[in-house]
Amino acid sequence: MAAVPGLALLLLLAAAWAGPGAVGQKRKEMVLSEKVSQLMEWASKRSVIRMNGDKFRRLVKAPPRNYSVIVMFTALQPHRQCVVCKQADEEYQILANSWRYSSAFTNKIFFAMVDFDEGSDVFQMLNMNSAPTFINFPAKGKPKRGDTYELQVRGFAAEQLARWVADRTDVNIRVIRPPNYAGPLMLGLLLAVIGGLVYLRGSNLDFLYNKTGWALAALCFVLAMTSGQMWNHIRGPPYAHKNPHTGQVNYIHGSSQAQFVAETHIVLLFNGGVTLGMVLLHEAATSDMDVGKRKIMCIAGIGLVVLFFSWLLSVFRSKYHGYPYRYVCL
Repeated sequence: MAAVPGLALLLLLAAAWAGPGAVGQKRKEMVLSEKVSQLMEWASKRSVIRMNGDKFRRLVKAPPRNYSVIVMFTALQPHRQCVVCKQADEEYQILANSWRYSSAFTNKIFFAMVDFDEGSDVFQMLNMNSAPTFINFPAKGKPKRGDTYELQVRGFAAEQLARWVADRTDVNIRVIRPPNYAGPLMLGLLLAVIGGLVYLRGSNLDFLYNKTGWALAALCFVLAMTSGQMWNHIRGPPYAHKNPHTGQVNYIHGSSQAQFVAETHIVLLFNGGVTLGMVLLHEAATSDMDVGKRKIMCIAGIGLVVLFFSWLLSVFRSKYHGYPYRYVCL
């Protein structure tokens, strides 16, 4: 009979020992529920949740958390003059809206934004000195190296961001862009112009067989494609990069795996210069002009080819380090 009180005492001690843990677990669940409810409420009003330092520390950094948060660190205020931030923000909004209004929307992932002027303390806490920057804060643990988006390599197009999000969170987002009527309008305008020309010159359609006109159109298309315009359309890279420490603006990307929009314009100009030089050389060799003018055209053509092709080699060498050839005028 004496063993019964002893057993009861052991059960009481076990309950007392488990009590604080159970209470703590209950409190964690309550805090987590409150955080998820708050985020869901904000997400229902705005796809990208704007955060300051307090909200970031409480909802993103502090445990418990069973959801991932994709955070865009940016500087959108006009006095910051961050053109890339505005362009990246437009794509980020498209991605967040695609997730918010999809049938697969859950509380597994949220999209947030921290502007420098609203959360400079967050930038200092993370030792961040450039914008825009995308970081995935996973549901468990701290962000790893792959959780920081490689903006300079991938660009900031919504489709590229969606692939990165799927890789880091296993959440697949089908990007749905708002309708863009610029293309159909331009096509309609072009057709209207062609139709107007046909109507006005119905009796004389020789302009449709003008070889020079078609050659110029084909040349413009080739120059646009060889300069990398299609890559820009697919990847959505920034126009240029401004070093936040020195303020220096780079128009040529230092890697062979990426490029800037300005870089394609520069390459297009250089290719155009080489083409113009070749045209002048051809005209100098085949035209019926006097010898003096043909010599001038020949010298001008050679100069254009040498100068612009040398610049092309310089661009190539800056992207492929160790390339043996360089700008001949240096």
